[in-house]
Amino acid sequence: MADLDPRNSTSADYEQFEVELLAQDRDVASVATADVDDATARNLVSELVDADVVTPIPENQVLVHEPSDTAFDSTTQLAVFHRGWTAGHDANEEDE
Repeated sequence: MADLDPRNSTSADYEQFEVELLAQDRDVASVATADVDDATARNLVSELVDADVVTPIPENQVLVHEPSDTAFDSTTQLAVFHRGWTAGHDANEEDE
């Protein structure tokens, strides 16, 4: 490989630009879960119950996320899990 003059090389700039673009793509594709407060979680879980995605089990005081068959005793944990599960499920569909 020929010696490159570091003052004339733009390869480092291009590589840095590509790294920044990839980071932006990951940021866009990621799901924000830190913004799930109690009210947002209750609303989402209520919608999921209405859509038969979540089944409440009153005697055990848990909520079962039917697609994954995972039980939760916290609406916030369920809401965060469902957001992540949905994002992962959607990403898998895009890869197919």
